[in-house]
Amino acid sequence: MRPAWVLAAAVSAALLFSAIPAHSAAPLSDDLTPTADGPVPSALFDQAATAGTVRVNVVTDLRTDLAAASDAGSTVVSYDTLPMVTLKVDTAGLQELNAQPGVVSVAEDVPVPPSLNESTVKIGSDRTAAAGKTGAGTAIAILDTGVATHHPFFGGRVTTEACFSVNDEAYGATSLCPNGTGFQEGTGSADADAGLCATLGSACSHGTHVAGIAAGDGTGITGAPARGVAPGADIIALQVFSYIDSEAYCGAGRSPCVLSFTSSQIKALEKVQSLKQAGVDVVAANMSLGGRPVATACTGDPRLPVIDSLLAAGVATVAAAGNDGNTGAVSAPGCVPSAIAVGSTTDDDQLSSFSNRGPLLDLLAPGTGIVSSVPGGTYVGKNGTSMAAPHVAGAFAVLRQTFPTKTIAELEALLKTTGAPIAYTGATTPRIDVNAAVGGGTGTPKPEDPPAGKPLAHRFDNDVPVAIPDSPGTNVPGTPAHSPIVVTGHPEGAPSDLFVKVAYAHAWIGDVRLELVSPTGKTYLLKSANLNTGGTTYSGTFTVDATGQPSDGEWRVRATDIDDGSTGSLNTWSLTFPTPFKSSTVKTIPDTGSVTSDIAVSGITGNASGPLQVYADLTHGKIGDLSLTLTSPDSRTFTLKPYGSEAGGTLKTTYGIDATAATASGTWTLKVTDATGGSTGQLNGWSLTFPSYENQTVKQIPDVNYEEIWTRTAALTGNGSARTQVYAHIEHANLANLKIDLVTPNGTLLPLKGSGSPQGPGVIKKTYLVDTSAHPANGTWKLRVDDVMSGNTGTIHTFVLRF
Repeated sequence: MRPAWVLAAAVSAALLFSAIPAHSAAPLSDDLTPTADGPVPSALFDQAATAGTVRVNVVTDLRTDLAAASDAGSTVVSYDTLPMVTLKVDTAGLQELNAQPGVVSVAEDVPVPPSLNESTVKIGSDRTAAAGKTGAGTAIAILDTGVATHHPFFGGRVTTEACFSVNDEAYGATSLCPNGTGFQEGTGSADADAGLCATLGSACSHGTHVAGIAAGDGTGITGAPARGVAPGADIIALQVFSYIDSEAYCGAGRSPCVLSFTSSQIKALEKVQSLKQAGVDVVAANMSLGGRPVATACTGDPRLPVIDSLLAAGVATVAAAGNDGNTGAVSAPGCVPSAIAVGSTTDDDQLSSFSNRGPLLDLLAPGTGIVSSVPGGTYVGKNGTSMAAPHVAGAFAVLRQTFPTKTIAELEALLKTTGAPIAYTGATTPRIDVNAAVGGGTGTPKPEDPPAGKPLAHRFDNDVPVAIPDSPGTNVPGTPAHSPIVVTGHPEGAPSDLFVKVAYAHAWIGDVRLELVSPTGKTYLLKSANLNTGGTTYSGTFTVDATGQPSDGEWRVRATDIDDGSTGSLNTWSLTFPTPFKSSTVKTIPDTGSVTSDIAVSGITGNASGPLQVYADLTHGKIGDLSLTLTSPDSRTFTLKPYGSEAGGTLKTTYGIDATAATASGTWTLKVTDATGGSTGQLNGWSLTFPSYENQTVKQIPDVNYEEIWTRTAALTGNGSARTQVYAHIEHANLANLKIDLVTPNGTLLPLKGSGSPQGPGVIKKTYLVDTSAHPANGTWKLRVDDVMSGNTGTIHTFVLRF
């Protein structure tokens, strides 16, 4: 029985010609249908008549038909297993192929272009890597412009190289194989830093960038992204591009360029198949290349047989969907039914405007502003479905390591059922979530899920200006101005060192008396009035012994003008509850020994902070003899201070460590070890602070504009963490209008929620997890809520930032 792919070939062979780049001058006419007499499109006859010869891929019914077909022209590429041959033929040769009984399809061997630190966090592969799911033991084939094999991002994991590149003067094509021939195999054969590629600069950077997204590892490399999706997987580098000096294929004003012939791609896919048969656990072949979008399945594509065979053998062919912004089509080979077509999303889970989409699209992955490796040992950002596809190829490596007995179809189903659905006009496509897929789609809570409820804050802000009314006379108190802060989650009671910071403006600042009022109504004088003090602005920090008062409830700052003739405003104030987690027990540090001290933490759900602030106070005869380590309730150990060469004296230092992988509540242990004899000392005390900031300012969200609410951090040691919690309480007439971002102190926007869902009026009370580990903890952080569509308004009620 004739295979199904062969039966459909003649009908859709013309689809191959749509792979010519949209910007190029197509060498064929628009009439691509086979002639009535056979499988050769009439446009190919026109092409051969004009150029003298044309390069064609000929698919036959059986491999035994190849010999007769090959007689029609000169063979330029032969294949090891496929019923296919690539020929250079003239008009007579085309007529001969048209009359051959065993010839199924004839299509020009058209060259096509490439499809062009936070994306791995978006898809959860940072957490799978932390859990040891790195794709180790698998390999990913990169069919592209070669790979800079010695780039530090790959750590020697480029295990196989081969080059399939065309030399054809009629097409202006020159091989990019380092040896200059159409085929090269072995070490260096696909190195983008070698041969002609090394002279072309960014033109040959694409494959190195793609390989880094799939399987790069930045551990210990300054300036590198943290990792690709599968940092433990091996890389198979397959060069399939040629140097083209022809405006007919590059496009007017774009010559020279690099393009990939279909025949080169098929030879590379055959190489992947042979490696798989030889026992290499190749899990994916990434093809970030293609031409014009196609609206129907490419069942006649000559790549289909080998892609089908790879799927049956356990290898996914992952293809970029293309960057034409087409709403109902994808590029070949993504349109091949057994291939996996991947489109692009932005950081906030919006469909990238350039991404092709529609019913033929299988998956989405981040593809906007992706920073990865390029030749020369450096890193740059690129956009495109080319960048999205290797996220999926890497995901297959992680899943193959996790589920070694599952088929590609089953792994693809996992990515689809656990992905985040992205809806757009005409279709909904899942954006992959590797960590969810590794969980098997069971629906059980994952370690990376945000905690329920609002994080416990240790500082509360209110920056709603409140007018301070004028006094009716000298030394006559006016009507007090009140600004409230509501504290929740502190059942331990108010401390003896409650910190209050107040800022106000007044025409005569000495006229104003400041007081703190507790939830029970008890009043604490912060600042008395002094009629002899001038100035216009005031900022002061006060320590209040609020022992005996409840922590939870409404606290107020009261500002009273006691002299007439001027007014002002109470602008901002904050209330800080110093950590209750401290030990003041003095312990001796023995000579050449260790001492430990425990602190019991309670009331903080979920994981600890990053940066967790660890304050240590000790004295010693030689501080360089000491190391300090901290152990969490779940037995994770963090080094605070290594051994050194410091002289003796007093050490009073705060350390910032990323402890977001550790459990918060329970017993924490500080261990001080003296490694060298001759001196002793004592641990005077230590404490833990879990930084968390809440702003209760109520702000209105304008229509088709944005509003921000801030908090300022200071005196923190270290950067943020990969698990920073951002809590937002927001009401809006249509939640689909809202785009929500966290703004770092340097102005970087870290996406929390994209617009588009959920629909309709409602309330958001949600904790988002966001990676702030690349940003210093100190500075002004903002919650930005942007209304991107007209017709509705809303309100921001609360913003909590917990590191």
